[in-house]
Amino acid sequence: MERKKAFEPGDIISTFTRQVGIVISQEVYGKIQNTLKEKKRPGHYFAPGCCQHPDYITQIPVLFEDGKYDVMRPMNIRKALALPVDKKVRIQGIIDEQMG
Repeated sequence: MERKKAFEPGDIISTFTRQVGIVISQEVYGKIQNTLKEKKRPGHYFAPGCCQHPDYITQIPVLFEDGKYDVMRPMNIRKALALPVDKKVRIQGIIDEQMG
Protein backbone atom coordinates (compact mmCIF):
# COMPACT_ATOMS: atom_id res chain seq x y z
CA MET A 1 0.00 0.00 0.00
CA GLU A 2 1.38 3.39 -0.98
CA ARG A 3 1.52 6.07 1.68
CA LYS A 4 -0.07 9.44 1.04
CA LYS A 5 2.46 12.13 0.27
CA ALA A 6 2.47 15.25 2.42
CA PHE A 7 3.31 17.40 -0.61
CA GLU A 8 2.89 16.83 -4.33
CA PRO A 9 4.96 18.28 -7.20
CA GLY A 10 3.47 21.63 -8.16
CA ASP A 11 2.38 22.57 -4.63
CA ILE A 12 3.19 26.14 -3.65
CA ILE A 13 4.91 26.27 -0.28
CA SER A 14 6.15 28.85 2.19
CA THR A 15 8.95 28.43 4.71
CA PHE A 16 8.77 29.71 8.26
CA THR A 17 11.06 32.56 7.07
CA ARG A 18 8.38 33.49 4.47
CA GLN A 19 10.31 32.34 1.39
CA VAL A 20 8.09 30.86 -1.29
CA GLY A 21 8.78 28.05 -3.70
CA ILE A 22 7.29 25.20 -5.68
CA VAL A 23 7.60 21.51 -4.87
CA ILE A 24 9.37 19.93 -7.85
CA SER A 25 9.08 16.49 -9.39
CA GLN A 26 11.76 13.81 -9.14
CA GLU A 27 12.64 14.40 -12.81
CA VAL A 28 13.14 18.15 -12.37
CA TYR A 29 15.06 17.58 -9.13
CA GLY A 30 17.46 15.21 -10.90
CA LYS A 31 18.21 17.80 -13.58
CA ILE A 32 18.61 20.86 -11.36
CA GLN A 33 21.00 19.14 -8.95
CA ASN A 34 23.72 19.42 -11.60
CA THR A 35 23.07 23.01 -12.65
CA LEU A 36 21.58 25.00 -9.76
CA LYS A 37 22.99 25.58 -6.30
CA GLU A 38 21.59 24.26 -3.07
CA LYS A 39 21.12 27.14 -0.63
CA LYS A 40 20.80 25.16 2.64
CA ARG A 41 18.09 27.34 4.11
CA PRO A 42 16.94 26.93 7.69
CA GLY A 43 14.81 23.79 7.77
CA HIS A 44 16.54 21.91 4.98
CA TYR A 45 17.12 18.17 5.22
CA PHE A 46 20.78 17.64 6.08
CA ALA A 47 21.40 13.96 6.82
CA PRO A 48 24.54 12.63 5.07
CA GLY A 49 23.75 10.79 1.86
CA CYS A 50 20.13 11.83 1.89
CA CYS A 51 17.87 13.09 -0.77
CA GLN A 52 18.87 11.06 -3.82
CA HIS A 53 15.24 9.91 -4.06
CA PRO A 54 13.00 12.26 -2.04
CA ASP A 55 9.89 10.57 -0.71
CA TYR A 56 7.70 13.72 -0.49
CA ILE A 57 6.83 12.75 3.10
CA THR A 58 10.02 13.51 5.03
CA GLN A 59 12.10 14.97 2.17
CA ILE A 60 10.46 17.57 -0.07
CA PRO A 61 12.48 19.03 -2.97
CA VAL A 62 11.62 22.70 -3.45
CA LEU A 63 12.76 25.25 -6.03
CA PHE A 64 12.68 28.79 -4.67
CA GLU A 65 12.23 32.09 -6.47
CA ASP A 66 15.93 32.96 -6.09
CA GLY A 67 16.81 30.09 -8.45
CA LYS A 68 18.22 27.85 -5.74
CA TYR A 69 16.80 24.63 -4.39
CA ASP A 70 16.66 22.75 -1.11
CA VAL A 71 15.25 19.47 0.13
CA MET A 72 13.12 20.64 3.01
CA ARG A 73 11.78 18.88 6.08
CA PRO A 74 7.96 19.01 6.16
CA MET A 75 7.78 20.52 9.64
CA ASN A 76 9.50 23.66 8.30
CA ILE A 77 7.23 24.34 5.33
CA ARG A 78 3.52 24.72 4.76
CA LYS A 79 1.29 24.98 1.74
CA ALA A 80 0.88 28.60 0.71
CA LEU A 81 -2.61 29.85 0.05
CA ALA A 82 -1.62 32.07 -2.85
CA LEU A 83 1.49 33.00 -4.76
CA PRO A 84 1.74 36.22 -6.75
CA VAL A 85 1.61 35.45 -10.46
CA ASP A 86 4.99 37.08 -11.19
CA LYS A 87 6.76 34.83 -8.66
CA LYS A 88 5.09 31.71 -10.03
CA VAL A 89 6.05 32.70 -13.59
CA ARG A 90 9.65 33.33 -12.48
CA ILE A 91 9.94 29.92 -10.81
CA GLN A 92 8.26 28.15 -13.73
CA GLY A 93 10.69 29.93 -16.08
CA ILE A 94 13.61 28.48 -14.13
CA ILE A 95 12.10 25.00 -14.39
CA ASP A 96 11.44 25.37 -18.12
CA GLU A 97 15.00 26.60 -18.70
CA GLN A 98 16.44 23.56 -16.88
CA MET A 99 14.19 21.09 -18.67
CA GLY A 100 14.76 22.66 -22.12
